[in-house]
Amino acid sequence: MSHRLLIDGRLVAGAQSLDVIDPTRAAVFAQAPRADAAQAERAIAAAKRALAHWTALSYDGRRPYLERMADAMAANRDRIAETLTRERGGPIADCRVEVERATAAIRHFAAQKLEDRVLRQTDQELIVEQRYPQGVVVAIMPWNRPITLLAFKFGPALITGNTLIIKPAPSTPLSTLLLGELAAEIFPAGVVQTLVDANDLGPLLTSHPDVAHVSFTGSTPTGKKVLGAAASTLKRFTLELGGNDAAIVLDDADPEWAADRIFASAMINAGQVCYAAKRVYAPRRLFDAVAGALAQHAAAAVLGDGMDPKTTMGPLQNRMQYDKVLELIASARDEGGNVLTGGEPTGHGFFIRPAIVTGLPDRARLVREEQFGPVLPVQLYDDLDDAIARANDSDYGLGGTIWTGDVRRGIAIARRMETGTIWVNQHMSLPFDVPFGGAKQSGIGLQNGIEGMEDMTQLRVLNARLAA
Repeated sequence: MSHRLLIDGRLVAGAQSLDVIDPTRAAVFAQAPRADAAQAERAIAAAKRALAHWTALSYDGRRPYLERMADAMAANRDRIAETLTRERGGPIADCRVEVERATAAIRHFAAQKLEDRVLRQTDQELIVEQRYPQGVVVAIMPWNRPITLLAFKFGPALITGNTLIIKPAPSTPLSTLLLGELAAEIFPAGVVQTLVDANDLGPLLTSHPDVAHVSFTGSTPTGKKVLGAAASTLKRFTLELGGNDAAIVLDDADPEWAADRIFASAMINAGQVCYAAKRVYAPRRLFDAVAGALAQHAAAAVLGDGMDPKTTMGPLQNRMQYDKVLELIASARDEGGNVLTGGEPTGHGFFIRPAIVTGLPDRARLVREEQFGPVLPVQLYDDLDDAIARANDSDYGLGGTIWTGDVRRGIAIARRMETGTIWVNQHMSLPFDVPFGGAKQSGIGLQNGIEGMEDMTQLRVLNARLAA
């Protein structure tokens, strides 16, 4: 199947092509069109031209376009999900859920609007908070959840009246290009566009004077580069970056129950999720039971082709991440870690057997860094205050979890965590009407909720004197 870019309302070939790797087999399975700088410039110019008409439609006028997009995604769910399975790996059931959640997000935001808010009204004055679209938004996407994470930008950017240029990760471009092909039949020219690159067009897009907002999801080091590029024009930005989420097991928790849920929260998408649990803190009394149960879950994981219904865990998405995770596992062994199970490659594709590691010092790389893969350190604690301090001792502050038999106690502990989101007795609950974002080096700005929509708009305060 031939894939094409969407530029100025037309599906076009790229200036060059790009190999797309199937991580299950570590082999090329498709070609993607690759845009050059001239095509990027055309996309920016088209997005700028489309702004006036798109903004003038108002919320009620824009809503039907987003609803038609959601309908088209629902009708093409299986085709998009199968493409996701091939390009990012992972079980087909998980990929279907990703498409379904993205579809639901776009449908949710289609029905939202930002109303004027009266701040003060007297006989003498009227002060009103108003919001208007910022302009051309560039969405730069990661490879781990390319469709769901895009929907969190797509819906808020478009319903508030901005136009949108989407740049997927070079290793997972095809599912996004499929969305572009659907959008070509729905949106006016220039309102939605897709550009694929080899990580070479980012500087042009993030520094371009006609781009008003850059919404980036990805690693913290790359996010810092985006922030630097945006500074020259003081453009607005949203950065959803890395995490090193701690899971704290309290001494009143059922260790088997907690381990079951922590394993699911740590190994979702083979650990390649920013909000995945990245390190566990367990009390001495429950430590062996928690670590042992986690190891049992890891040993039982079924690695394989995502199209096989028996598969429960897919591969790492790309060679670079595969090598990085193997290096972290090797460093954990060098730093005194005890690998209870897993940690070795399977010998085909980018698969690594899920690993549970104990006995590491808090300074170990696997504890300090974001592994973004199927390896989980379990740390022992004797004092809960100490565990909280150790969990907070991180450059990251995206999310985290508390696992307890007493939810009120868990809520009290959660108030002490330095993160953008903290869950108690659950994980990865991200309702569309609730904002999320990171503390510390896990990001700037918010997505989802009314707050995520506000991030895509400019605040204007109308201040009128009504009487002399």
